[in-house]
Amino acid sequence: MRLFGNIVWLLFGGLLLAASWFFIGLLLCVSIVGIPFGIQAFKMASLTLTPFGKRVINRGGVSTIWNLLWIVLLIGPMLALGYVISGFICCCTIVGIPFGIQAFKMAKLALWPFGSEIVEDVYAPYVRR
Repeated sequence: MRLFGNIVWLLFGGLLLAASWFFIGLLLCVSIVGIPFGIQAFKMASLTLTPFGKRVINRGGVSTIWNLLWIVLLIGPMLALGYVISGFICCCTIVGIPFGIQAFKMAKLALWPFGSEIVEDVYAPYVRR
C-alpha cells in the first residue's frame, strides 16, 4: 500500500515539489552559511519523494532560531505554498483526499523543518523524542 501511495503521490505533484526542494538545496549549499539550510532542503526532498511509510518526530531544542531564519529568508513559505496548492488540487477528488492531507502535513513541515527527524514508521516507536 505504501508503494502505491508513493507512486500516486509522485504523479500528483510530489516529483515537482521534490525537484524544487533539491534545486533550493543546491542553491543554499553554494555558500558556507547556507549549508545547514541546504541539508534540511535535501532531507525534505527525500521525504517528498516517498512520504508514505515515514513519520516526522519533533525534537525541539535550539532549532527555533534556525526556523525563524528559514521563514525570514522566504525559503519555507514559498515551498509550503507549493504543498498547499498541491493539497487543494488533490482534495478536489475523493481519491486524492489522502494525498491532499499528506500535502498539508508537509506544508507545516516546510515552514518549520529544523528540529524534526524523519524516520520509517517501523522504527518510530523506538526513537527517543
